[in-house]
Amino acid sequence: MDTYHFTRDIRHETGYDLVIAGGGPGGCGAAISAARQGARVLLVEASGCLGGMGSSGLVAAWSHMSNGKHSVIGGLMLELVETMYDRGFIAPTYDERFWTTIHNRGLGFNAEGYKLLLDELCRASGVEVRFFTRVLDAEVTDHTVNGIILHNVEGFSFVETPTVIDATGDAILTHACGAAIRRAGQDTPNIMPPTLCSLQTGIDYKVFNRGLQQEAVDRALADGFFSQPDRHVPGLFRSGEHFATLNAGHLFDADALDTASLSEAMCQGRRLAWEYNEFFRKYVPGCERMELVTTAALLGVRESRRIVGEAELTADDYRARRTFPDQIAIYCKQTDIHVYAPTPEEYARYHKEFEEADLLQPGEYYGLPYGILVPKDWKNLWVAGRCCSSDLKVNGAIRDQPACIMMGQAAGTAAVQALRTGQQANTLNTQTLVKSLRDQGANLP
Repeated sequence: MDTYHFTRDIRHETGYDLVIAGGGPGGCGAAISAARQGARVLLVEASGCLGGMGSSGLVAAWSHMSNGKHSVIGGLMLELVETMYDRGFIAPTYDERFWTTIHNRGLGFNAEGYKLLLDELCRASGVEVRFFTRVLDAEVTDHTVNGIILHNVEGFSFVETPTVIDATGDAILTHACGAAIRRAGQDTPNIMPPTLCSLQTGIDYKVFNRGLQQEAVDRALADGFFSQPDRHVPGLFRSGEHFATLNAGHLFDADALDTASLSEAMCQGRRLAWEYNEFFRKYVPGCERMELVTTAALLGVRESRRIVGEAELTADDYRARRTFPDQIAIYCKQTDIHVYAPTPEEYARYHKEFEEADLLQPGEYYGLPYGILVPKDWKNLWVAGRCCSSDLKVNGAIRDQPACIMMGQAAGTAAVQALRTGQQANTLNTQTLVKSLRDQGANLP
């Protein structure tokens, strides 16, 4: 490949204690938490709103916040869901039982209300949010990030900072720093397909029965309705009084780390959104007048990069319901590995795994250790969210938004501790960190 040497003097910025790349669940959790503790925080986001998959991705649902006996969330995540509920931003039929006592269930929410609340919380805590800004590169010395290079409509800038958090989902900053990562497809012959979600309206909820969706999919496949024989359709999730999120249409063979593949996936995803809209209108009672409102601006990526961390959470940890002395959150979602191809063999594999899945029983949970947030040997760099250090199987559980928000709160708190004590990310006193998180209301038994 030909190369071009690029040299330019760019703006040099200082004055921040912490710079966070990515304004999704992990980034917002980190930014709000750190700013509330007095840190001067810069949060950079490539789009024009906060929330990531919960807003731009239209995955307007939070799952598995209770293990059937008690809530597994606390801190900022609990504050978010309770505030959303108080403001009427949680979809009808859902109440506080869904994050306190109901087992193995999620709830839908209003994505616009979520954006508004995150704006308000960042402003109130003193976070400086910089939209339409991308992280391009970093200056690194001896496993230490000295600063990061950003680009937006004003041009390039170098931001000097003593602590950094990568909450991009794709580990973009960590990869730019040269830290070790695992790429999707590296450990398996395939990449789990993403989905482009959409927003739908016109559903008659007095008639609609979500339990009938799979039977309708099977009938439509027998009729030759679909352009691809995809039997795995998560389907419609109510997210408001009159609208629902549609999670349907796997984008097989798409690679989230390849721009051409991403571009093609977005086009195909928009086409499939119309196809599934017509499917629901034709085959599912209560959806005869269903109307596509919009497709998401952000692709629902299930895997791209994961860091190699100081610790790794594995499927064995999940099966053992393992807890850790340095755990920064607990969670109870089951593993969720989607089909890799629209073939009978893949659906047989998926259903066998689902039927034999080691689902958590009421009262059970597992811990998320601090070390999964720190790239191995790095001194002032953390990650929060889907790119944490975990094997593919368990990542299919903890990539969900509540877990990512709790990881973000932990990473932000760890960065503040490092700033105040001079401790390094990879040798942080985790007893102090756990106490700080408990003081913020984190659910850490």
